[in-house]
Amino acid sequence: MLITVGGFGLLFGVLAGLAALAALWAALAVPAVPPLPRERQTVVDLARRLGRASFLGPTATLAAATGALAVGVGFLPVTGAAAGLGPLATGAAVSVLAVCSALVQPWAGRARDAGRLRDRTGMALGLGATAAGLTVAALVPGLGGVLGAAVVIGTGVGLATPLGFAHLAATTPPERLGQTMGAAEVGRELGDAGAPLLVGAVAVASSLGGGLIALAAVVAVTGGVVGAVGANSRAVGEDRGS
Repeated sequence: MLITVGGFGLLFGVLAGLAALAALWAALAVPAVPPLPRERQTVVDLARRLGRASFLGPTATLAAATGALAVGVGFLPVTGAAAGLGPLATGAAVSVLAVCSALVQPWAGRARDAGRLRDRTGMALGLGATAAGLTVAALVPGLGGVLGAAVVIGTGVGLATPLGFAHLAATTPPERLGQTMGAAEVGRELGDAGAPLLVGAVAVASSLGGGLIALAAVVAVTGGVVGAVGANSRAVGEDRGS
């Protein structure tokens, strides 16, 4: 809508204003948290901790979800434009994706806190939904395909993302939480940068639909591995307890 009314200048101006307001609010409202005392840690200790499934699974989930989100925001308008949709309709699809993600995330967090949703099960389901949404974007033409993909991708990302962060927080010593989250954020940014490159590279070689299907396959495999590791971990725990 902003682009339709005033072009990209208006869009970037509004975004800059919102960013400034958010920065001001954070500076005034977020309290300072003193660092916790911690034991000395070697590089080997760090590598061992970051090589555990409790770190790699959630980080891979965050990378896949963030990559799919970046592709949804960047490529859904392209698929819509190819189907003859205008900037208003394609912009609305991106907004639908964001709204669905924002609505699902609090629900996922509450379900996890109440014990109704396991971390790895939820992450696997979220990535499965995300992969399904990417497939819809690749195979279903027109406005219905774009909006349907936006809803399903947003729902999947909104389910997987808070569970990934929550699992990292729950399995990390409090004095190492900042370090762990910082390392996980690197993985998340790699997904953010790598997924559009993957889709673009495959699209150049074949088609945009092929690129979306390729990313859907990567996301689905990631979800399957995360879910399988969680199932194996529970099975090992039950065997030890019996």
